[in-house]
Amino acid sequence: MPQSGLVTSRAVVARNFAILPPDGIPESTLPGWEQTAVRILTAPAMGARFAQYRLDLQPKGGGHHILDAGIEAFFYVISGNVELTVGGRQHSLAPGGFAFLAPGSSFELRARDAAAVTWIKKRYQPHAGLAAHEVVGNEHDMKGEVFNGFTELLLKKLLPVEPSFDMEMNIFTFPPGFSLGVTETHVMEHGLVMLEGQGLYYLGDTWREVKAGDFIWMGPYCPQSFYATGSAPSRYLYYKDVNRDVAL
Repeated sequence: MPQSGLVTSRAVVARNFAILPPDGIPESTLPGWEQTAVRILTAPAMGARFAQYRLDLQPKGGGHHILDAGIEAFFYVISGNVELTVGGRQHSLAPGGFAFLAPGSSFELRARDAAAVTWIKKRYQPHAGLAAHEVVGNEHDMKGEVFNGFTELLLKKLLPVEPSFDMEMNIFTFPPGFSLGVTETHVMEHGLVMLEGQGLYYLGDTWREVKAGDFIWMGPYCPQSFYATGSAPSRYLYYKDVNRDVAL
């Protein structure tokens, strides 16, 4: 079909942040992932110190894998249903289901029906006497907590808040018209998936439109904030590195 105009996009890749709408990320395949379309959302090539993927699995798609000795992983089911087997135990994960796998874990992930999953891998930062452990659950079974005294803002922390974990995976919910209330600037980096709704994300020095399905990477010391727009609540899942000193 002849092109009628220039192609545009909301995609932005800057020194310490990126916004990637889903329609501009090509599908790929990875060894060991059968009947699975893989989209690599961020990686060290972008400047991130972790890797994050979107996996679109066909029924019975997936695979068996063994994490490297120093690599931890986290899975979150966006849609569909999957079966996760780890440590000889099988877990049925519905939408909102999640699993943290400790370094060196052997696991098998299989879709019962068409499913979308976000997957994070990072190198675990060990500390003497501490070791992260397997966690499996569903965010819909968690009550959440009020954020900074704003009763309208709900924060769910999916992983235990304890020093053995060097990462957090959280879900933030904003009603329309509400915002974070502050522009944060910190050493932690984020990998963020917009689960529902829409809004404006402040990154660097500019407010930018984001929608459900978008991925955002925020590097260390990227000024950031969020304002929910639209007529329905906005929800996003985000990763951040925590509980470890700065490496010199």
